[in-house]
Amino acid sequence: MDGNHTAVTEFILLGLTDDPALQVILFITILCIYLVTISGNLSTIILIRLSSQLHHPMYLFLSHLAFADIGYSSSVTPNMLVNFLVEINSISYLGCAIQLGSVVFFGSTECFLLSAMAYDRFVAICNPLLYSTKMSAGVCVLLLLVAYIGGFLNTCSFTLCFYSLLFCGPNAVNHFFCDFAPLVELSCSDVSIPAVVPSFSAGSIIVVTLFVIAVSYIYILITILKMRSTEGRHKAFSTCTSHLTAVTLFYGTITFIYVMPKSSYSTDQNKVVSVFYMVVIPMLNPLIYSLRNKEIKEALKREIGRKIFS
Repeated sequence: MDGNHTAVTEFILLGLTDDPALQVILFITILCIYLVTISGNLSTIILIRLSSQLHHPMYLFLSHLAFADIGYSSSVTPNMLVNFLVEINSISYLGCAIQLGSVVFFGSTECFLLSAMAYDRFVAICNPLLYSTKMSAGVCVLLLLVAYIGGFLNTCSFTLCFYSLLFCGPNAVNHFFCDFAPLVELSCSDVSIPAVVPSFSAGSIIVVTLFVIAVSYIYILITILKMRSTEGRHKAFSTCTSHLTAVTLFYGTITFIYVMPKSSYSTDQNKVVSVFYMVVIPMLNPLIYSLRNKEIKEALKREIGRKIFS
């Protein structure tokens, strides 16, 4: 941007800590987490593509969730690792906008994908005879389009509001990535509209997707309680535990960040929770689904056996 719009051409990311010893520990820990995240989610995508037994809607959504997790973590983790190695971690004005946009896009898409997976479980358990019709290839493609378009529209609201902000001097962002809230605090222009619009769009996505998930699981619970067979109940519930765990972790942390009053927690607490849902959760998702899912474990054994004996 030129001087007519903003005097700031770059931002300084203050990161997680100034303690050199702690920086080394965090660098090694987060690097290991990131490597597991990439390898785990890529393995999930490849396994679902290779194994014909996993060519079902639930695993289609899971492969896209793995892709979103890779994008979500990669939006912030590499830059965070650099922050531990350099004395001053600067990011250009454009780079900040790109990072903010990618975080919002993949985070929003993940919300939609988790709600689509809840709907898939609802149809599978509550309307099993109509499953092939209600979750046809066309319906799955439509749900995926909604997820990515919804993520794109939310990204537009954040990036347009970011570009509407004027920065006249202070450029130190008290975070490890270009989060919108600390950027608003640095702005010297009127932030009444730019601060409200992204909050409204992000809040709407969280509320709508969480509502779909909640309603789906209420109907699932009612259906399971009506089942006479204990084995049937256990089988039906076991197909949902992985997804429920992922939903609880993801929505629990983003609710802490975006719903709770800012006065109830410190900036440092915000950073810690942000690390958890942007760095740790993308690593946990493939582990949750692989360890709790019998079909994925069996498909993995088959593919490993095929490679060994081929």
